[in-house]
Amino acid sequence: MLSKLRPNLFLDSVQAIDLRLLRRRGIRGVVLDLDNTLAGWRALQPSHEVATWLKGLRSHNIGAVILSNNSKGRVGDFARSIGVPCIPNARKPRVRGFLQAMQMLGTTPKTTAVIGDQMFTDILGGNRAGFFTILVSPLTREEFIGTKAVRRVEGMVLRHFERQGLQLPTHAG
Repeated sequence: MLSKLRPNLFLDSVQAIDLRLLRRRGIRGVVLDLDNTLAGWRALQPSHEVATWLKGLRSHNIGAVILSNNSKGRVGDFARSIGVPCIPNARKPRVRGFLQAMQMLGTTPKTTAVIGDQMFTDILGGNRAGFFTILVSPLTREEFIGTKAVRRVEGMVLRHFERQGLQLPTHAG
């Protein structure tokens, strides 16, 4: 079970993801989490830095789909603001939404990456679907109360992976 929680890569933020590296790995599409990955929990738009990174996806011919457990209104409004298709109420880590996103991207498991801030939803679901998985640090500490509880368990799992050699990101500041 723990192996399904282990990300292929762990970085500080989406902006730290080298798009040339993704292309060299054969990645043609990314499945993106929304809350605390692309924007703060209730933010209506991404930061300038994240918006610039999203434009970089397009210039590297990497497609994107937002896959979120959040509501249709929240996810749809955000997705429209950045011009990316979305799948709300995804019920991650269930694989169905990941496979639907892959179909929307026209990719295969080997050419798809998932990027998210939670091991028990984004990484577990992405690994179960056979995707390249990238865990990013949450953008803020503000989040759903249930997520806050899961973060404690996540911390224990991350420390276990660190002892096994997983490189944890260095946080600025």
